[in-house]
Amino acid sequence: MSRRLLVLGAGTAGTMIANRMRRALDARDWQITIVDKDDVHLYQPGFLFLPFGTYRPEQVRRSRHTLLADGIDLVLAGVEQIDAPASTVTLTDGRVLAYDQLVITTGTSPRPDQTPGMLGEEWRRSIFDFYTVEGATALHAGLHGFTGGRLVVHVTETPIKCPVAPLEFVFLADAWLRARGLRGRTELVLATPLSGAFTQPIASERLGSMLVERGIQVETDFLVEHVDDQAKALVSYDERQVPFDLLVTVPLNMGADVITRSGLGNELGYVGVDRHTLRSRAHPNVFAVGDAADLPTSKAGSVAHFAVETFVRNFALLADGHDPVDSFDGHANCFIETGHGKGLLIDFDYDTQPLPGTYPLPWVGPLRLLTETRANHLGKLAFRWLYWNALLPGRPIPLPAHMSMRGKDTTLLADAA
Repeated sequence: MSRRLLVLGAGTAGTMIANRMRRALDARDWQITIVDKDDVHLYQPGFLFLPFGTYRPEQVRRSRHTLLADGIDLVLAGVEQIDAPASTVTLTDGRVLAYDQLVITTGTSPRPDQTPGMLGEEWRRSIFDFYTVEGATALHAGLHGFTGGRLVVHVTETPIKCPVAPLEFVFLADAWLRARGLRGRTELVLATPLSGAFTQPIASERLGSMLVERGIQVETDFLVEHVDDQAKALVSYDERQVPFDLLVTVPLNMGADVITRSGLGNELGYVGVDRHTLRSRAHPNVFAVGDAADLPTSKAGSVAHFAVETFVRNFALLADGHDPVDSFDGHANCFIETGHGKGLLIDFDYDTQPLPGTYPLPWVGPLRLLTETRANHLGKLAFRWLYWNALLPGRPIPLPAHMSMRGKDTTLLADAA
C-alpha cells in the first residue's frame, strides 16, 4: 500500500514541494495530495506594483491546476481541523484525509481586524493595504486621486510577509510623487515598530540614510494601539499620534486559523519547527515550510525556495527514520525596489546580517549587494518570469541554497562589533 504525503496550502512553498516530491518519490510508493481553498495562485511579490500600474491584476494570478505536475491530486476545500495524533485532516466540506506525512504550507495573511479602528468607515477610502489583490487594486485608485497632504506608510507589528515591502512602497511612492509633481506638496512618513529602517543593523543604517536623503520621515518604535479613522490618525500605546491624509498600512500578519484551532501554533498561528530540519518539534511526521513556520528569519519567497531545497533533500530520509543530510541555514535574499528604475539586493541567514558584496557569483556578480543599481531593479522584474516558469514547476535554478560569505565585505562586521 502506498504512503500518503499531504500538503496543506498550494501557495509558493506548497506548490514547489508537491512538484519536487512528485519527481523525487516513486508514484507506486507515494500518493501526493495538496489542499487549498480555491484554484487561484497569486504571485504575491507583484502586489507591490499594482498600486503604481506596473502590473495588472491578471498578471499576478494563475490557476493552481496549471502549476501542478501530473500525478498530484489537488483538493479544493478549506481545512477545518488537523488531528496530528491521529494523522488526519478534516476539511470544511466534511471529508477526512488521512496521511503518513504532513507538510503545512498555509502561509501567513494580513489581519486588519486585529487592530481597533483599522476596518472603520475609512477602510479603502483613506486607509489602504497592498498585501492583497483587492487592497492593492483599491490603493491604485486611492493614489491616483491623491493630490497632496500627509501620506503615511505603516507597519503594525512584525513578523510580516516580505519585511522589505513597506520600505519598497515608500521608496516607490516617493518616486511616483516626484514624477507627478506632487512630492513638494506631500509629507511622506514611515511609521514602524522597529528601532530603525530594518531589523539588521548594517542594512538598517544603509536604508535609513536613503530615507533621509529622500526627505522621508521615520517614526520608530511606533506600536499602534488603534486607528482613529474619524480624526485620521494612528495612535500608539504610548499615546503618540501620527496623522494622515492617506494611510498605507501593513496589518498584523498571522498564520492560518486552523493552526491555532488544532493546537499546532504559537500565539500568532505559526507552527513550531526545528529551524534546521523544518520538522515539527511536537509531531515527527509533521513539517512546516515557508511562511507557516516559526523560523527566526524573513517570511519571504526566497526563504521558501531555499527551505524547500533542504526539505526535498531530507524528506525521504526522515520519513524512513534516517538522519537528515542537510541543514537549513535561514538563507534569505530580497530585492528592494528604491524607485527611479533602481534597486538594492540583500543576502543574509540566521547568523549573518546583510553585507555589501556581489551575488550570485563571488566578486563577479552581476548583482551588487546593498548598492542601488539598475541591474537589481531588472532582477526584481525578471523574477516574475522565473517564478512562473522555473521556481514553481521545480526546475533547477542555479542559486546556492546555502548562504556563502565569498564575495562579501566582512570588514563591516568588525566595525559593527
